[in-house]
Amino acid sequence: MTTVSLIEAQSKLSELVHQLASGEEVVITENKRSVAHLLPAQPSRTLGTLRGSVVHTCPDFDASLDDFGEYMP
Repeated sequence: MTTVSLIEAQSKLSELVHQLASGEEVVITENKRSVAHLLPAQPSRTLGTLRGSVVHTCPDFDASLDDFGEYMP
């Protein structure tokens, strides 16, 4: 984890962002107190990756619920 002052972070922002690509975290300080953390971006999720993971559903899964009859139109 790299620690830099706020003034240094302003002047070296692009360099710090490139450090994030390798998984490094950056802490920005002001008056020797931590004020911000720069973290690498999380990869976006891919739709359909859980396809086939549900192996069983009840036969009455989509049946109406008797308890909620008075709320249904």
